[in-house]
Amino acid sequence: MVRDGIYYFLGFTAAGVVVSAMLGPWLAMPLFLIAVFCAWFFRDPERPLPAGPFALSPADGKVVGVVPEGDGLTRISIFLNIFDVHVNRTPISGVITDITYRKGQFLVASREMASADNEQNVITVRAEDGTKVVFSQIAGLIARRIVCYKNTGDFVQAGERIGLIKFGSRVDVILGPEWRIDVKPGMRVVAGTSVLARRGAGEVLFKEAMTAVVGKEPALCQT
Repeated sequence: MVRDGIYYFLGFTAAGVVVSAMLGPWLAMPLFLIAVFCAWFFRDPERPLPAGPFALSPADGKVVGVVPEGDGLTRISIFLNIFDVHVNRTPISGVITDITYRKGQFLVASREMASADNEQNVITVRAEDGTKVVFSQIAGLIARRIVCYKNTGDFVQAGERIGLIKFGSRVDVILGPEWRIDVKPGMRVVAGTSVLARRGAGEVLFKEAMTAVVGKEPALCQT
């Protein structure tokens, strides 16, 4: 359980104990149930992290959009409902070069306009080879608090925890043309485990084109 969950759990449990002592256990039952829900909601399970030239999902949830953004960029949008794990993780290893908090609205996070209009925390990670991935923690109708554990200049490993969004939200990931997208709208993804995209898209497209022309993959030059 994340630290925020411990505070909620202890607070509602303490309130339940007080109400139970003063008014009886049945009247305190809703407070105890909320405490249990908070302990479950703020769960933070360990995840197996795949190794490779991958962009990992930063959130649990449902892919609600794979949208071209111009200049070869692609935006992948993931909607988290209230039953998903809300701990967010970084898609790639690298240095956080920028964190920008943008104020905005609190529209239903599953709507397309939430990507542009909702309040959000935008994080940019640059890998050692210069590859850049931008992802956004986006607030929703119920989720009105975004938490980020990291600061500009921090080094993060792919799949490392970077924060959370409370009670339903959305996470967007912006990937460049060097990535081959592996997900489609409607797919379920798991933070730190599911692969959103793979590096080397240019090489793959070249091999596919050559195979279509000559009927086999191009051989390496030999001397």
